[in-house]
Amino acid sequence: MTSTDPFTAAERAYLAGNGLGRLSTIGPDGGPHVRPVGYRLNDDGTIDIGGPANAASRKYRNVQANPKATIVVDDLTSPDDPDAVKPGWGRGVEVRGRAELVKGRMHIGEGYFSDDLIRIHPVRVISWHIDPERPEQLARTVA
Repeated sequence: MTSTDPFTAAERAYLAGNGLGRLSTIGPDGGPHVRPVGYRLNDDGTIDIGGPANAASRKYRNVQANPKATIVVDDLTSPDDPDAVKPGWGRGVEVRGRAELVKGRMHIGEGYFSDDLIRIHPVRVISWHIDPERPEQLARTVA
């Protein structure tokens, strides 16, 4: 983690090695709206969310109305994985932040994903069982 990168090296490697997460936005009734999404971790620490006809989606409209969003990327490790921080346990990264609507191309879904993206600027990062140097939860405000 550098002064400009909101992620530790272990968090960055984990996020870069995955491509599927769950995005939560705030719906018109004030409640959460959660959807599985494809994402890309950018070099500057932002995260781009893509999808087919993204601008027509509820998540996109939610961000237009309220720019707060959270993405969670997680999985379970195999109980036999000797490289896992906690074999057989869950691990992941939660990124809470400010979302903006941008135009761009995703690295996946070529010809299927639209160029309407949701970009998350991290404000708070929470990770668990990712980094052997910090095996428990690591939570901090980054912006």
